[in-house]
Parts: sequence; structure tokens; C-alpha cells
Amino acid sequence: MERGWIKGLTQLGVDVREYNLHDRLNYFASNYHKHVATGEFHKVHSPDEVVHLAAGGIKQACYDWWPDVVIVISAFFVHQLLVEIMRGRGHKVAVVFTESPYEDDRQLAQAELFDAVVLNDPTNIDKFRDVNRNTLYLPHAYDPDIHHPGTSSFKADCSFVGTGFPSRVQFLDEVDWDGIDLALAGNWKDVPYSLAKYVVHDPGDCLPNEQTADVYRGSLTSFNLYRTEAQREELSEGWAMGPREVELAACGTWFARQSRPEGDDLFPMLPLFESPDELGDLIRWALAHEAERQEAARKARAVVADRTFDANAKRLLSTLGL
Repeated sequence: MERGWIKGLTQLGVDVREYNLHDRLNYFASNYHKHVATGEFHKVHSPDEVVHLAAGGIKQACYDWWPDVVIVISAFFVHQLLVEIMRGRGHKVAVVFTESPYEDDRQLAQAELFDAVVLNDPTNIDKFRDVNRNTLYLPHAYDPDIHHPGTSSFKADCSFVGTGFPSRVQFLDEVDWDGIDLALAGNWKDVPYSLAKYVVHDPGDCLPNEQTADVYRGSLTSFNLYRTEAQREELSEGWAMGPREVELAACGTWFARQSRPEGDDLFPMLPLFESPDELGDLIRWALAHEAERQEAARKARAVVADRTFDANAKRLLSTLGL
């Protein structure tokens, strides 16, 4: 997602510098030392120290670059004092919360710290606006350079790229995949063999966005399955469609979907499923009806044409008065 924002801002003529927090988190988390007496290896830093060391360099980066605005993706590893320091030095600081509505309790606790808040789902937007009036909903976006129709060396009847949350594992394990060439990608570590056999790479790895798009282009069908894991059970019910639906549609791939209000409005041409049996039946129908499948995919691609990162970046900059 951060790459999409970088590209979208750059296309608007913004001079963008990236602070690679994810790489720094991985670096400090992977440091070990050998105990002299026992010969055992132990992690050098505690989880809190990892976050402090990785995020602490943001202050130096701001001093070096002196940006007009700092955009934080997620903010789960950026503590309150750091945000206060950046704003105190005159930098506008915006946050893109990526886990709505699932983590809205946690995200709401941080919302007042920032000059602007972006939500990927507006289910609880009124609560956010109560603490930060500069809160806006921006839909998930796609990168036209990555997500587009075309040829692919990958081939499958059906694919799903995402994390193997327990709710997804339980659901997909009940689908009859007999006769369907299924491909799973994403983090599917420690899932039962009945699903692990469909994973097309190391089950503990995640698939880069470019490869994900290639998988979509090489798949005749796909589907979107929302997780139910959340801070509280009621937070799993969202309004907005997820990034998978936008990217699948942009790639020209037909997919079955679960109902959410935004997706219901945009994608009436794509079928809904509720049960594992329904999903299996819909995939088989789509594989047997090529012309209808391709026409639905063409219409779905048309309705997401304007959902790009540069459009989202323009709205955020306007909210910040830039």
C-alpha cells in the first residue's frame, strides 16, 4: 500500500522520501547474541525496544528532509510522543489507517494525534470525526502499472491471495474443490494439509503485489472472503469492499464475493455467496460459462477505473490544505 501512495503522490509532482520502517523492524527483530556460558542464542532486543529503535530514526529523517507533511501508514509502530514531536516542529502529520473496521478501537485511540486521518472503511467514521474532524474515507486503490489485464505465465482455475486466518481456513476447508485447480497464496502457515496442498509457494511467505497481480491475470476465477477476526466480534462487519476486490477487478479477473454495501452497489454483475457449497457451485458455473464470466469481469473493471492512488493522494493533500 505504501508503494501505491508513493507513486500516487509522485504523479502529482510531490517530492516523496520513503522511511522504510518495515525493513528496520525486521532488522532489529532479527538481531541475536550468543550467551557466553550456555552457548545459546537470544534476541538482543525486546519487542518494545525493536519498535523504539526502528521508529526512532523517523526523527532523524525529518531533520534531514524537513518535510511539509509526513504520511504514516497504519501507525501501529509509531508512538504518541514521536507524532507530537513532528507536529511540534511544524510538520503536518497524516495517518492512513488500514485495518478498519477490524481494529477501529485501537485506531480510534490514536486518531486525535494527527492532522488528518484516512480510513479504509467508513463504518465508524462518525466516532473518528468526534475526536478528529479531519477524518475522511478513501477507498482502496489499485496501481494501473501493476493491476491490469494481460497475459501471465501462471495458470489456475481459481486463486485466492491473502492471509490464512482461522475463519478463512475453516470456510475454505468446507468447500468442495474436486475438479477445480485451486491456487492459494499469502501466509498460509500451519494450515491443515487439505488446504496446504494448494499453496503455490512457501506457506510462511507473503506474495509481493506484482506477483499477486500476475496470479490474478493467470486465474480464470477468484473470490473474496472476508475474515471475521477483529478486536471485537461486531467490528468484523464492514461497509467498504476490500483491496482484493479492487485489484481483481482492475486485473480483469472474474470473482465471487461476499456481500458488503459498497460492493453490492458497484458489482451487481458479480455473484454473491454465503456458504462453502455456494462458493464451489459459483466457481464451477463461471468456469463453464466463459462468455458470461468475461463480460462480468469487463464491467467490474470499468467501475473501478477511477480508484487510483493519485486520486486518493489528491484528496488527502486537499484535506491538509496543500
